[in-house]
Amino acid sequence: MQLLPEPVRRFAAWCAVILLGAGVAYVGIRLCATFRAAVTPVLLALLGTALLRPLYGRLVKARVPRSTAAAVTCVAVVAVVGGAVYIVVAALIDTGDQIVAALKDAAQSVADHFGAAGTSLDDLASHARELLTKFGGTAASNVISGVSVVGETIAMAVLALLLVFFFLRDSHRAAETLRSVAPHGTADTLEAMGRRAFAAVEGFMRGTTLIAFIDAVCITVGLLVLDVPGAVGLGALVFVGAYIPYLGAFISGAVAVLVALADRGVVVALWALGVVLAVQVLEGHVLQPAIQSRTVQMHPAAVMLAITAGASVAGVLGMLLAVPLTAAGFGVLHELRTRYGTPGPSPDGPDGPDS
Repeated sequence: MQLLPEPVRRFAAWCAVILLGAGVAYVGIRLCATFRAAVTPVLLALLGTALLRPLYGRLVKARVPRSTAAAVTCVAVVAVVGGAVYIVVAALIDTGDQIVAALKDAAQSVADHFGAAGTSLDDLASHARELLTKFGGTAASNVISGVSVVGETIAMAVLALLLVFFFLRDSHRAAETLRSVAPHGTADTLEAMGRRAFAAVEGFMRGTTLIAFIDAVCITVGLLVLDVPGAVGLGALVFVGAYIPYLGAFISGAVAVLVALADRGVVVALWALGVVLAVQVLEGHVLQPAIQSRTVQMHPAAVMLAITAGASVAGVLGMLLAVPLTAAGFGVLHELRTRYGTPGPSPDGPDGPDS
């Protein structure tokens, strides 16, 4: 190595570091994918803990025992989520026939325009029996697979809820546990990194939830004014989609506009599009800077890359987890840069004041 020029040695060193980091990351991702049934509830529980910790903290400050406070917080979450699901399902049941009829009318209109290409509804209906016969076995296997996926999802949700309880109840011991397993001389650094990462996730969850709620309320009110069927359910879709920055808002808004187009026509669809765009402008220029500027600061390009990587690794779940995990990573990098970055000249010497 001494025979090589200095630039070549530096290049080789950087290549070795990059390859080592990529290898560790790949092995970590593969392990997470292999043990996803255990890893996914842990990650979801951490997100839930970051979102619910303020409520738990207020209960503890009110001298409520930690176990009771954690249990009350979890019960409140189940009640809120269950109530929201009930409202959405009831709204969709009440307006479901109307939405289906509107979509059928839209499909019939498309078929009338492109019937010459052999895509009419009558042609599709005439081949339905043949298609069902041909793909019946595949459909049955897919149904069985879908049932197993639903069962696995319910099990992971229950496990995540139980983990939220334990994470909340024992949150005061997290720093002690981290320091106990830290190698010699790194306890302070690991604790600071953990606190910074969790603070970033906590800020993301709080800010995103508030922004999602405002977006959902505004779009729901707009759709109710326009008399679009399923406005409450579409608003709930907007709320859930807001946890996937940019892409989620686009998909949920597009669904709302399509429903308005199918049921009320082009004019109302354009008004619905205007409502969605107005809400997105409000979010991008007012809500995001005002709410999340102090907690999570990531470039939109980094967010889009994180979402793409998460989707390629774990689908929709990866898209939901990508941004908060990236925010945690940025928090750790910021802490490392603060601790080990090269400071400017100071009276205390070239290394700056002691931290």
